[in-house]
Amino acid sequence: MPDYDRSSLAVRMCHIGFGAFHRAHQAVYTDQLIGMGATNWAYREIELMGPTAPLNALKSRDYLYSVVENGADNRKARVIGSVIDHRHMADCGPEAIIEAISEDPIEIVSITVTEKGYTLASDGGLDVDNAMVKADLADSENPKTVIGVLTAGLACRRKAGKKPFTILSCDNLPSNGHMVKRAVLDFAAAIDADLATWIEAEARFPSTMVDRIVPAMTPESHSMLADVLGYEDPAGILCEPFRQWVIEDDFVSGRPDWDKAGATFTKDVLPFENMKLRMLNGSHSFLAYLGYLAGHETIADTMGDPVFKKAARDLMVLEQAPTLEAPGDVNLEDYADILIARYCNPSIRHRTWQIAMDGSQKLPQRALESIAHHLDHGTPFPRLAMLVAGWMLYVSGTDLNGQPIEVSDPMADKLKILANGDGVEAIISDLMQKTGIFPQKLADNAALKSSLIDAYEAIRQQGVKAAIAALG
Repeated sequence: MPDYDRSSLAVRMCHIGFGAFHRAHQAVYTDQLIGMGATNWAYREIELMGPTAPLNALKSRDYLYSVVENGADNRKARVIGSVIDHRHMADCGPEAIIEAISEDPIEIVSITVTEKGYTLASDGGLDVDNAMVKADLADSENPKTVIGVLTAGLACRRKAGKKPFTILSCDNLPSNGHMVKRAVLDFAAAIDADLATWIEAEARFPSTMVDRIVPAMTPESHSMLADVLGYEDPAGILCEPFRQWVIEDDFVSGRPDWDKAGATFTKDVLPFENMKLRMLNGSHSFLAYLGYLAGHETIADTMGDPVFKKAARDLMVLEQAPTLEAPGDVNLEDYADILIARYCNPSIRHRTWQIAMDGSQKLPQRALESIAHHLDHGTPFPRLAMLVAGWMLYVSGTDLNGQPIEVSDPMADKLKILANGDGVEAIISDLMQKTGIFPQKLADNAALKSSLIDAYEAIRQQGVKAAIAALG
C-alpha cells in the first residue's frame, strides 16, 4: 500500500485515456516519485468515451488499484496511489471536461489514446474528413474528440490570460509530440487563426518514448491477479517488471522529476523512439502475424519455438539495427538480447492477436521505414519482407488452415477485400497501391513487390515455420 499521505496530494496533471498502459506506466513512475517525497503532483483521469462504471467503481475504492509485476521467476505487487480524481464525458459533458483540464493548477495534460485517437490523415495532419472531427469543428465549444478537447482547453487558458498547459503524448508513436502538436494546430487554425498562432508560440508538446509490456487483461489474468493479491481488483494490472520512459525535456512550466524514479530526460527522443519502434515493436509485429498464422496464442508461446526465437533476434540485429543511430551509449545487440529475454517470459501472456491489432497504422514505422533504408542502400531485408507478407495474409481474414481471423483494424473491411483479390500478384499490388499505407516510393518499387511476392508464396506453400527457417 502507499506509505505516503495521500491527503497532501494535489491534482496538477490530467491524463486522457485511463487504460492498462497508463495504469502500469506513467502512474507507477509518479507513485514511486510521491513515495520518495519528491513530488505531491497527482492525476485526474479523463475519459471521453466508453463505459462510466470502471472509473466510478475506482472512485469508490479511493482510486487505489494494484499493479503486479510478473517476472519469469517472481512476482511483485504494489498498490498505486497517484490517481485521486476523475471526469467522464458521459457523466459531466464537454464543458466540465474542458474546465477540468484547463483550471489553473493543471500543468500537464498527458494522453494515451492509441493511434486512432489522434484522428490523423495519411499526410500526418488532422483528418478533417473524419465524422467526429467534422462535428467538433462545427461545434468547437462542445468537442468529443481528444484533439478537439485539448484545443478547447488551450483556448480557455488563452481567454483567461493564462499560460497553456503542456501536452505530453505517451502513445507508442514516432515523434508523438510533433504529431499531437500538428493535429492541435490544424484544429485551432480551422476555428481561430489567432488561437493557432498563440498555441504554436506558447504551448509545448514534448515527445516521449514509452516501453512496458502490458497485456490486455483476460478472465485468466484477473484470476491470477486475485490469487496474488488475495482479493479481486477490477482495475488491477499484470505487466512485466521492465519499464522505460524517455521524455523530451520541454515543458511550459513545472513538471515532476520523473528521472528520480528511473525515467530519462533528453533533448532528443527520436533515436530512442526509432530504436524501440523498429527493434521492439517491429519484431513484436513479426512474431504477432507470423506467430498467429503458425497457431501460437502468445508471444512467449511463439518464442518457445527456436526458429521464431532466432528469426526475431536476426530481424533486430541484421535488418533493423543497421537502419538506426544508437542513442547514447546503447549497444543495439545487447538491447536485442534484453528484448529476447523479455519476450520469453512465460508469466506474460501477451496475445499475438492483440499485438496484431491496427496494423495499417503501425506497419509504416515498424517495417516500411526500415525497408526504405535497405532499398536505398541495396541491402537485403528478407525478414522484414516476411513480416509484411505475414500481415498481408493475416488481413485476408482467413488463416492458412481456412479458419477465420477476427481482424481488428480501422481499415479491416477494405484490407479484407484487397487481400482476397484475384491472384498473388494482384493482391500484393493492391495492398501496396490502394491502401495509402505504403509511401508512393515504396508502392511503386518493383524490387519490393518481388520480395513480398516471394515471401507470401513461401508462407503459403511451405508453411510459416519452414518459410522462416529457410531464411537462415
